This record gives sequence, structure tokens and C-alpha cells, in this order.
Amino acid sequence: MFPTDCTIRRESMTPDEVRGAVRHGATPCLNPSHAETIRVMRTRFGIDVPIPDKAPVVNLKPGDAVIVMGVTGLPRLEGRHEYTATEIDNAVFTFSRFSVVA
Repeated sequence: MFPTDCTIRRESMTPDEVRGAVRHGATPCLNPSHAETIRVMRTRFGIDVPIPDKAPVVNLKPGDAVIVMGVTGLPRLEGRHEYTATEIDNAVFTFSRFSVVA
């Protein structure tokens, strides 16, 4: 995803800032295998972007950025397709913008 020799800057984002980036034309690059966490992103934060049929290949260059939703506290969905409400309530969701600056 990132060039081999670069500097990356990470900035925290609020859900409002992410919604604004989506409104202003950010290109979605979601992995459809994460459909359940994408559902949570939609219902919990109101961030709704289309899910592609397959995960895109992302190659960034200086000046490019990617917004990432980080999730901690959710178990792997092994043998099931949905999280419980308790699992979702106990998970921590964060948003970050990673920019390639050099």
C-alpha cells in the first residue's frame, strides 16, 4: 500500500470528519470480507459507502492519503456471520488518516 521509502503521517479523525471526506469525494476502498464491521460503521457512525465486489489494490504515492477505521476488542467471526450487540458495544472504533508526505 505504501511506497517502500516514504514518510507517513498519521492524524486522528472524528466520525464527522470522515463523513465530510466521504461527502467531498473520498474514493472508498473497502474490503468486502469485512462486511460486518462496515455494517457497524454505517449504523453506529452514519458513514455509508459502497462495498466493492472484491478488495481493491491500493498503491499510494506522495501526496496520497488513506482513511482507516481501526477496531479493537472484536473477536474474529469464526463460524458465524455477525457480532453480538454486546461485542459491538464493547469494541473501540477509531478513525485515522495516513498521508504519504515524502
